[in-house]
Amino acid sequence: MAERAGAAAAAVMRPPSPEAWRQVWRDVLRSQQLRKTIPSVAISRVNQFDAERLDFEMTGMLRGQLLKIFSFVQPGLLSRYEPELNAFLEFLIWRFSIWVDRPTPGNALMNLRYRDEREFLKLPASQVRTGLEGPGLTALQKIFYCLALVGGRYGWARLQLVSAFQRWGDRDSRSWPRRVWVLLQRAESFYKVAYMINLIAFLRTGRYRNLVERLLQTRLVYLRPNMSRAVSFEYMNHQLVWQEFSELLLLVLPLLNVFSLKKVLPSSLTGKETVKRTDEETCPICEVSPINVPYMAVPCGHRHCYYCLSTRCIANSTYRCARCNSNVTAMQRYHPQVELGSSDQQNVKNKI
Repeated sequence: MAERAGAAAAAVMRPPSPEAWRQVWRDVLRSQQLRKTIPSVAISRVNQFDAERLDFEMTGMLRGQLLKIFSFVQPGLLSRYEPELNAFLEFLIWRFSIWVDRPTPGNALMNLRYRDEREFLKLPASQVRTGLEGPGLTALQKIFYCLALVGGRYGWARLQLVSAFQRWGDRDSRSWPRRVWVLLQRAESFYKVAYMINLIAFLRTGRYRNLVERLLQTRLVYLRPNMSRAVSFEYMNHQLVWQEFSELLLLVLPLLNVFSLKKVLPSSLTGKETVKRTDEETCPICEVSPINVPYMAVPCGHRHCYYCLSTRCIANSTYRCARCNSNVTAMQRYHPQVELGSSDQQNVKNKI
């Protein structure tokens, strides 16, 4: 009995075969691969907005250069074809960037590229390490991207110009131009609502900054994982400083009395010589001789131009005369007294 019990215990404690260990290892590895998820990478929303803005600026610069070239040929030659010009420039940018699997100028500066999100989701988890892998856009996606963005913007801009010049909105309600105009207004409202919903979703998830990217499943990801932004904030800081300074000046300058400041500052700083106190035929403020529409300051009686004296009195209720530094309380029209000679007086008497 003891021998049988020992044999049974030895059979129970016998280690499994190497093949059994390999099978268990394969099962565990398979289960880990199934549980493994694709790493998600967060793309900066600011970078994506900046890239779009830079692309618009590039189109504007090219348009400005073309307008300068044709400015001396015929005035207003290209203004009638502005939608076609914008579409042509956007097509050139698309042709030499997205069509040849290269980032646009704005995307290149922001270290971004387009990726086919549908094909990326089909990749096995073992081939995804950083979350930036994935193929570029297919030829069909590129064509639809051009038709939707370039063609869509051109068609909408041209329809807006035609409807505005021909006044479709003022036509009879039963005419086809009025019906098309109503459809355009409804389509614009629907697009704005859809754009707002997409913007909220983009701010939340960081994917698909416009409706075309969402429909085509084209996502912007980093081109290189270890590359910083190529934009310096020095220019932006300068712009912010000057903007705040200009707003401060616009707020403070209306509160200052410029005339009092000019009076306080010495003539060496203002660059003007002081007016002679004895010259009664010259306005002490604008130095015009003879005085335009002469008015007297009350009570001192010194003559000034009407505009000069009235603006100073309106701006400053305690304005002082520029000649005698006395407080001006009122204004009075100056009527010169004509002195008649003896012969003139005799003629006047004879007429009477």
